[in-house]
Amino acid sequence: MEPRIAVSVVTMGNRPAEVDALLESVAKQDLAPARVVIVGNGCRLPEFGDRLSLPGEVTVIETEENLGCPGGRNVALARLREFGDVDIVVELDDDGLLVDADVLRRVGELFAGDPRLGIVGFRIADENGETQRRHVPRAGDADPLRGGYVTGFLGGGHAFRMAMLAEIGDWPAEFFFAHEETDLAWRAVDAGWKILYAPELLLQHPKTSPARHAIYYRVTARNRVWLVRRRLPLPLIPVHLGVWVAVTLLRTRSAGGLRAWFGGFAEGLREPAGERRPMRWRTVWRLTRLGRPPVI
Repeated sequence: MEPRIAVSVVTMGNRPAEVDALLESVAKQDLAPARVVIVGNGCRLPEFGDRLSLPGEVTVIETEENLGCPGGRNVALARLREFGDVDIVVELDDDGLLVDADVLRRVGELFAGDPRLGIVGFRIADENGETQRRHVPRAGDADPLRGGYVTGFLGGGHAFRMAMLAEIGDWPAEFFFAHEETDLAWRAVDAGWKILYAPELLLQHPKTSPARHAIYYRVTARNRVWLVRRRLPLPLIPVHLGVWVAVTLLRTRSAGGLRAWFGGFAEGLREPAGERRPMRWRTVWRLTRLGRPPVI
């Protein structure tokens, strides 16, 4: 039996034209999603189903406050669980676009072919076909067209098996923004699930810099500390953080950015990081064999 697929989109209501274009690209898929869930993250939304020819059941949810990207996605996942009729969820950035009409069908085929496949990551490229280096989920290899099993995935476009999420848990909502993908990916690998980077699944997305967000430096540093406190064996925590501090000092040219970064770093050490569930050493080895040991 083919897996039943849902599409989830979280938006803050500030990209209405982009959301319309994304939903139109979903409507043109040759395999219609069973459900489409749209979350207004702290904003009011129109009834998309009344204006667009969306297939399947369309559910619009509005939250009272902005819960951040992971928090908003958890809202959609909770509603999908209430429905109880979805096997796979495809989560897409609200300013993305599915260029090809067979993306959902290919996603279904990939999951149907491997019962231990938990996550499929899409390739992200701008309107000129260029993929930014930070969007290639592989250390030491900048070729965006080489697929295969990896240690992480791209937050802008990916698919999850709902059974995997039932086992490992949802997004870390307290992260709000930054490193939430790594937290979820490490939990998936530690539970024995596979992560596949499938470059044939294309999400067109404008070229951006994460530093465009005002909270970027502080939250990135805080969440990095939380991440390793939650997920790494104790001997690896100082190694990982030492490497990360060195890389940040080499890369960051903004004095204000560095001040905010070190403030976030201190916050990550000072504030509770959440439940500590460190990965097993065999998971460290598995991540290393896949090309990214968890100290990089």
